[in-house]
Amino acid sequence: MALSRRTFSALAGSTALGLALGGSGGPGAPSAYAARSVPTGPAPAPPSADGCRHTIGYDQYSLLVDGRRLVVWSGELHPFRLPSPSLWRDVLQKMRAHGYNAVSIYVAWNYHSAAPGRYDFTGVRDLDLFLRMAAETGLYVILRPGPYINAEVDGGGFPGWLSATKGTARSDDPTYLGHVDEWLTQVNRIARRHLFTQGTGTILLYQIENEYDAHVDAAGRAYMSHLYKKVRADGIDVPLFHNDKGRNGYWVPGSFDTGGEKGGWLYGFDGYPSPAQTPPDWGHYGPGGAGGGASASPSTPGFVPEFGGGWFDPWGGAFFDGKGYAESRRTRDAAYERRFYLTNLANGLTLHNVYMTFGGTSWGWLPAPVVYTSYDYGAAIDEARNVTDKIAPMHQLGHLLQRVPDFAKLDRAPDVHAEGLKVYHLTNPDTGAHVYVARNDGTEAVTTDLPTDAGRVRITVPGKDARLLTTGLKLGRRTLKYSTAEPVLCVTAGRQDIAAFSGRQEDMAELVLKCPVEPNVMRLDPEAAWAFDVNDDLHVNAPLGEGGLTRVLVQKGETDTPLLLLFSDDATAVRLFPYDTPSGTLLVYGPALLRHVELRGSEVHLTGDLTETTSIEVWGPRGIDTLVWNGRTLPTRVTLSGSLMTTGLLPAVPEVKLPELGGWRMRRENPEAGPGFDDSDWTVADKRTTFSTTPVPDGQPVLFADDYGFHYGDVWYRGSFTDSTGLQEVSLAYSTGTQGLLMAWLDGEPLGTHRMPVPDKDTTIRKGSWAETAVFPVREQLRSPGRHVLSVLVRRMQRDQDGKGLDTHKVARGLTAAAFKGASPKVSWRIQGTAAPDPVRGPLNTGGLYGEREGWHLPGFRDHDWERTAFPRAARYQGVTWYRTTFRLAVPADIDASIGLTLQDDPYRAYRAQIFLNGWNMGQYVNNVGPQHTFVLPNGVLRTRGTNTLALAVLSEFTTLSGPGRVSLTLLGRASGGLPVAPV
Repeated sequence: MALSRRTFSALAGSTALGLALGGSGGPGAPSAYAARSVPTGPAPAPPSADGCRHTIGYDQYSLLVDGRRLVVWSGELHPFRLPSPSLWRDVLQKMRAHGYNAVSIYVAWNYHSAAPGRYDFTGVRDLDLFLRMAAETGLYVILRPGPYINAEVDGGGFPGWLSATKGTARSDDPTYLGHVDEWLTQVNRIARRHLFTQGTGTILLYQIENEYDAHVDAAGRAYMSHLYKKVRADGIDVPLFHNDKGRNGYWVPGSFDTGGEKGGWLYGFDGYPSPAQTPPDWGHYGPGGAGGGASASPSTPGFVPEFGGGWFDPWGGAFFDGKGYAESRRTRDAAYERRFYLTNLANGLTLHNVYMTFGGTSWGWLPAPVVYTSYDYGAAIDEARNVTDKIAPMHQLGHLLQRVPDFAKLDRAPDVHAEGLKVYHLTNPDTGAHVYVARNDGTEAVTTDLPTDAGRVRITVPGKDARLLTTGLKLGRRTLKYSTAEPVLCVTAGRQDIAAFSGRQEDMAELVLKCPVEPNVMRLDPEAAWAFDVNDDLHVNAPLGEGGLTRVLVQKGETDTPLLLLFSDDATAVRLFPYDTPSGTLLVYGPALLRHVELRGSEVHLTGDLTETTSIEVWGPRGIDTLVWNGRTLPTRVTLSGSLMTTGLLPAVPEVKLPELGGWRMRRENPEAGPGFDDSDWTVADKRTTFSTTPVPDGQPVLFADDYGFHYGDVWYRGSFTDSTGLQEVSLAYSTGTQGLLMAWLDGEPLGTHRMPVPDKDTTIRKGSWAETAVFPVREQLRSPGRHVLSVLVRRMQRDQDGKGLDTHKVARGLTAAAFKGASPKVSWRIQGTAAPDPVRGPLNTGGLYGEREGWHLPGFRDHDWERTAFPRAARYQGVTWYRTTFRLAVPADIDASIGLTLQDDPYRAYRAQIFLNGWNMGQYVNNVGPQHTFVLPNGVLRTRGTNTLALAVLSEFTTLSGPGRVSLTLLGRASGGLPVAPV
C-alpha cells in the first residue's frame, strides 16, 4: 500500500520552515514563505551577486529560495587541489554546463595558516576570488570551512602548528576554541561578503564541523553550540548544517543549543556505498528512524552533503588492485551513478552533493597518509580537467532537476512491480505527474512490462543500471503520456517548447503524447517515425545514437505553441546545453563545452570548447540571425526546427606536439651527513615535554619535528657524541605517515635505510601513523674514540587525520628515540627542517632537504656548474640527488592542452622523487610502490607558451640500483577554446 509523505513537524508555528535572511528580521526570522504550503512551480533563476536581498527557507521537500522550490545538484571541488586560480573558472564552467547548480568547497585551515596568528588568503589561496568566480558562473556555493574537514588532507585540515599546542581538538576545550575562533573570524570575514541572502554572492549553505561522531555528549553539544553561535555572530545568516557520518541521526535540529534560533539548521548525512552494494534507501523507502538517513529529520529536506562520486586510493593502490583511479572510474561508472543517484531521488533527497566532481591534485605535502599525490577520485571530471563518460547522468539529471519543477516535490505512491526489477513509484501532489525509477540489481539485462498509470510500458534495463520514466509530465503546453527514454530537460526558446529525452546507445525510444486534437507532425531527421492513433495519442519512435540528435516537430492541435522533441543517446545528450540570458533561454547543441552566451542584438555570441569536428545549432529568442563562436562569425542557415545552424563543420582540435626532455644536470646533496658539516645554526633538540599524544621515552629529549616548528616535508637530525668504541648497533625509533622513510649515517658513512611497509587491503589500508625502529649494525672501522656524528634524515610524510576526535593529528612525526648496543654515548641533538614557508606557494610546498633550503627547486637557480647527465640512470647511492632541466612549450593560445609528467622504471628499484615544476612541488613519485606514474602539471604552474624549469629530488635507498629511468611529458587532453590562464 502507499505510504503517506513524511510527517512534517511544524516548528516556530509554521508549516514550512525557513530563514528570511537579509530581508526579514535577520538570523532565524520566519520566512515570508513559511505561512503557506509552497506549490510546484518554476525553479529560481540562476544565482548571481545581483544586489538584491533573498530568502532561503525550506520544508520537508526542498529548499525554498524566494518562495520557489530549489533542488540542489552540487559537485565537490577543492580550490586548494588546483593551484591555478585561472583553472578554477574552467572547472566551474564545466560544472555549470553539465547540469550542476551548486559547488561545494572545503576551506582548509592548514592551507591558509603557516603559524598561529598568521593567515594568507592571497594568490592560490584567494577565497574571495573563488567565491566571485562561482557567482559569475551562476553557481550556488556550499561553504565548508571546518574547522576540521578530513578531506584526505594532512591532519584533516588542521594546521601543522596546532599539533604542538595545548588543548584537545574537536572539543569544547577553551584553548582549542580560541584557535578555532581566530580561524573562523578570518574565513567569515570573507564569506559574509558573498552571502546569497544579501545579494552580494551565492553562498547558499554553510557547514560547521565535519562527520563529527566522536563526542555525541554534553561536551560535543557544547562544542557544536559554540561553533553555531560563533558563525552567527560573525554575520553568516544562511542555513547551517552538519554532515552526519554513517547516518546515525546525530546533530538533527534541536540536538544542541542554537541560542534560541529556530529554523536555521539542516540535517545532512554522508554516503559512500560500494558498487557491490545494493543501492540503499535513505528516505521515503527506507527503514525510517534515526538511522534511516533523511527520516532522522522529517521536517527538513533530504540532504546528502557527500555522496560518492568515486573513491580515494592509498599508496600501493590496494583499493583498486594497483590499477589506480581508472579502476575507480570503471567500477563507479555512469551506470553506477544512475542506480545510486536515481535511488536517492526516489527517496526524496533534493539536496545532493557529489564528492568528488573534480578531485584534483594533493600537491606538495597536502595529502593525508591514506592517499598519494593524485586525488583524481575517479570523478566525472578527471584530474587533468577532462570531462569523462561519467558526466552523462550528472548532466541529464542536473538539467532535469533545474528545468522540470515536478521533481522538487514528490511523495511516495502505490507500489508497482515489474519482474526482475526494483521499482520506485512517486507522484507530484500538485501536478499529478508520476515518476518511476526502475532499477536492475542483476548482471543481465531485463526486459519486462512496467505497470504505470498510463498503462503497461515495455522497457529494457541493462544489468547493474537503472532507468527513469515519467508519465503525465507537462512538456510546455502539452502533456507526456509516457516515454521509455529518460527526460533531460524542457525549456521554452523563442516561441516554441523544446523537450529532450535520452537513453543508452541503440535503445529504441518510444514516446507518447496526449493529443486531444490531432497535431501536425514533422519528422526532421530520417531516423524517427510517428503515428497518431484512435485514442488521441501521438506515438513517436526514434533509435538513439544513430546520427546524433533526432528531431521531431509537433505543431498545432490543442495549442499554437510548437513542441520540438529531441532524442539522443548519452554521448549526444552531453552536447546539449541550455543557457539562460536576460533575453530568454537558449539551447545549444554541438560543442564539447558551452562556457558562456551573450546576446548582442541579433547576434548570439558563444564561447566554449571543441574536441572533434562538429556543427553548432542554437535555438533561442526570435530575431537571432548570426552566430559568433569564440569571436569568429560562422556561416549559418535557419532550420525547419527553428534553430540557427552552421552550414559547415567546425574543425577538430589540432594536434599538440610535446618536446622530449633532455639537457639534464645533476648534483648530489646531503652534506648534513658529513661529520664536518656546520650545524651551529640548527635548532637544539632538548625539550623535555610535549603536547603530542606520543609519549617521550624516559631519559630522552623530545625529538618530534612538530615541537620544533617543522611541520611539513623532510627533517634532518644530527646527534653529536664522543667515543664509539664498542658500539655495535644503533636503534632509531621513528614515527611517520604512510610510506615514511629513515636514512642514517655515522660520520658520513651510510648505516642504511628503513622505510615503512606498503599498506595492505585488509588491515592497514587506512592506517595513518606508523611507528617502527630501524636497527643498524655499526661496522668495525666506525668504532673509535673522539667526536662522532650520527646523521638521520626522516621523510616524515603527513600527519594522521583526526576522524575519531582522539587528537591523532598530534601523533609524533620524525625521530622519536635513539638507543645503542655495546656503548652508552650521551648524544646532543640538533634538528633542521624547512627554512621558512614559501611566501608564494605556501607552507606545504617544501621541506628540509638541503636543496630545498638552498633553492635548488626554483627556476632562477644557477645550475651551470652541475654535472651533465642523461636518463635512464642506474646508480647505487644512499641519499639525495637532484636533477634539473628546462623545456619550452609553444601550445597555441586558442588550445587548452593538459599536460602531465610520466616517470617509468624497473619496478624493483627502490627510490622516490619529488617533482618540482617552476618551484612548485607537484607531488611525490615512489617507483617501487606506486601506483601513480603520471603527474598532472596544471596550466598556470606550467607555462604552455614559454620556458619551464623541472627539478627532481631523488631519494635513493641504496638497497637497489636507482633511476630515474624514463621521464617524459604526456598529453592528457586538449580542446580548442579554453580560457586565458595567468601564471602563478
